[in-house]
This record gives sequence, C-alpha cells and structure tokens, in this order.
Amino acid sequence: MEAGLWARAVPGRRRLGSRSEVTESPDSLEALRAGVGQSLGVSPWHLITQAQVDLFAEATGDHQWIHVDPSRASSGPFGGTIAHGYLTLSMLPMLLQELVRVPGVALAVNYGVNRVRFTSPVPVGARVRAAALVKEATEIDGGLQLVLSVTVEIEGRDKPACVAETVTRLYRPRPGEE
Repeated sequence: MEAGLWARAVPGRRRLGSRSEVTESPDSLEALRAGVGQSLGVSPWHLITQAQVDLFAEATGDHQWIHVDPSRASSGPFGGTIAHGYLTLSMLPMLLQELVRVPGVALAVNYGVNRVRFTSPVPVGARVRAAALVKEATEIDGGLQLVLSVTVEIEGRDKPACVAETVTRLYRPRPGEE
C-alpha cells in the first residue's frame, strides 16, 4: 500500500457517529490504540453485481452454478445467484479503508483473520457495507497491530453476510521516509 493510504477521513464527520455514517478516523496510531472497544462506524453501501461475481469466479476457479449461472440459480435454493463467501471477505480491505484512515502510516499489511463466518448468502443485486469495532491495538516493532471485529451487513436483512476478526499491521515511516 502507498504511504498515506490510511489518511484522515473527511473532516466534519461525527466521531463514533450513528451506524448510518462513517465516523471521523483517529488522527494517529496512538489515538487508534486508545480507541480499543470503540466503533469505527459503517462504510457506505456497495452493490454486488453479477460481473463482480463472474470476475471472482474467473480469478479463483470457483465456477459453482449458484454463483455464475443465473438461469439455473433462479430455481435453486437462493432464488438467484449469490456472491462467493470469499468474495465478500475479499472486499474487507476496501470497506475498512473507507472506515479508518490514519495519517503517518507508511504501510498497511493484511496480517490475517482470526475468525470468519459466512452467516448469510449475499444475493447478486444486494448492497453490502461493513461495520467495525476496534478489538485490540498492540504495539509491534515499527508500528501497531490492529484487530478489528467486522460485520458485513446486507441492506434490508437482519442477518449479516459475514462476521470476521481481521488483523492488520500498520507501520510508521522509517526515519527519512516521512
């Protein structure tokens, strides 16, 4: 990732606002570390299209008919095609980037996922968004390890699509890289 990718969110947004808007991001790694237990808010909604699903199928080789055959899927268990669970999971970097942007981060690296569950299928044509809570923030050599509890919501549905605990490492610039 490029330097400044996790830059400050749009000014004027409320800190720890309602679940319908993005909150103001912490202004430093230290502020993020102090925010353990706090919500980062929710991302904007994103439409899941058949084209996205088809491209994901091509990239992963997962061409199961419930994802890529709208005709057959229309009479299947979900009434139409659904997004791959791993497509939903793969959207987390984009969705989380919309929630937390911290200045002074030279590099952000996906370090892993502690736990993930796909709790409800995402129909093609549905909109999804992520809600996140800072679960842990631990100093590491050169930066901060951030654990977020993330829920991917489906618009108009009570049950989320995905619940995950992500681990990201945020690194400060090295001397001379500022």
